[in-house]
This record gives sequence, C-alpha cells and structure tokens, in this order.
Amino acid sequence: MAVTIDLSGSVAVVTGGTRGVGAGITRALLEAGAEVVTCARRPPDRSVEAAGRTARFHAADLRDPAAVGAFFDRVREDHGRLDLLVNNAGGTGFRLLGEGGAARHARVVELNLLAPLTASLAAYEVMRHQTGGGSIIMIGSVSGSRPSPGSAAYGAAKAGLDHLARSMAVEWAPRVRVNTLVPGMVRTELSHLHYGDAEGVAAVGRTVPLGRLAEPADIGDACVFLASDRAAYVSGASLHVHGGGERPAFLDAATAHK
Repeated sequence: MAVTIDLSGSVAVVTGGTRGVGAGITRALLEAGAEVVTCARRPPDRSVEAAGRTARFHAADLRDPAAVGAFFDRVREDHGRLDLLVNNAGGTGFRLLGEGGAARHARVVELNLLAPLTASLAAYEVMRHQTGGGSIIMIGSVSGSRPSPGSAAYGAAKAGLDHLARSMAVEWAPRVRVNTLVPGMVRTELSHLHYGDAEGVAAVGRTVPLGRLAEPADIGDACVFLASDRAAYVSGASLHVHGGGERPAFLDAATAHK
C-alpha cells in the first residue's frame, strides 16, 4: 500500500516562504493539500504556486512583536485555525566577527533567534486553544553545530534555536509539537553568492556524501513529514537533512599524501 501524506484542511504559516528554501517548503505544503500563508517584510515578485493552488501572502516584519501579533490574529480571523508554523525566515551575509561590530551581529541574532521566538509565542496562543493543537518547525542549520567562520552570529543563533525548540517541546506538550529541521547546503537562486558559478556549485556538491546540494523540495518534503500525523510522536527532535553531512577534511588530506 502506498504511503501518502494528506494535509488537506490544515492551515500553515511559512515565514520567509516566498523564495529559496522557504518557497520550497511552501510548494511542498501546497502539494500536500494545506492552505499556506506566507509572510515577509516585502511582497514577492510572484506568488508561490503548486498543484494548481496559490499561497496567500501578508507583509509583516517579524522583528516587530506588534506586527507579528497582528499577522497571526489575521490568520486566525481568515482561516479559523492554525495547524503549522514553519519558522524559516532568517539568513546572514558573510562577515567576520572582528569586522561587523556588536550591533550588526546582534541584528543577525535578532532575526534568526528572537524573531522565531516571537512568532512561536503568537502561534502558540492560537494553537493551544484549538482542537488538535498544532505543530511548530524551526528551520535550523548545520552552522549551528559546527564552527561557522564568517557567519558566527548566525551559527550561534541557529544553535540557540535548536535548544529553544527542545524547551518549547517540553513546555507546550502535549498540545503543540515542536521540532527542528537542520538543512545542510541548499541549491537556491542565491547559490552563486556562496558557491560561484555552476561548476562551483557542482564542486561543492561533490563534498557532500550524497554527491549534490539539497534542493528546496528536499527540505519541503521533510517539513511535510514533520507536520503530518506520521510524525505524531516526534517532538523535541532535530532532523538533519544534509545529504550525510560534510566529508571530514582529514580524509582528503590523508589520501593526498599516500
């Protein structure tokens, strides 16, 4: 018997769900049947669509608690419930610690840790009063579990996000499940900024055990699983979607000197 995941009738919010990994998550949820609402500070160039359906968009600055509260109030008013929050919005540019200044690094932490906390608190106020509770997924990063030179504040925020999710999973059980999805390197429309041209992307992909970078759809499919009843007993977990991780540098160094 084929195993399918049907999220029809559920309502999902994907922060930063209009491009890159976020758009991949949005499309996967639409394909599974969910009603999806995305948010970001600015409207997207085009709507995110999949399976003949379109995600709704509302502008919201996730660093503004009042704006976040108003956004989730509107979701509840428009849809009557909220079953899933995917805290995807975030990111950073390359900046060494000694070059950025404390205020710049603090803004990175604010976007990648405090904003998901603010959104989760607002979502919880909706989920805890409804039949069936809800689910929250944090989009972490492998940068939170290894040294992250050039993005240290981002890595520290993602490490904190994983810990925050584990604490939420305990405090908010059994009404709300909370998990972290930990992507590795993902091929998006902005990959050239990090990895160069197509040859650079392919070269970086070869350092991954599975031989390629992740596609946004790979992350989206994992989110669909965590949001579904198939993961009904999964909470406080960290699901790594990184193609096997990164090949240790010492292996290549040892091979080169044989």
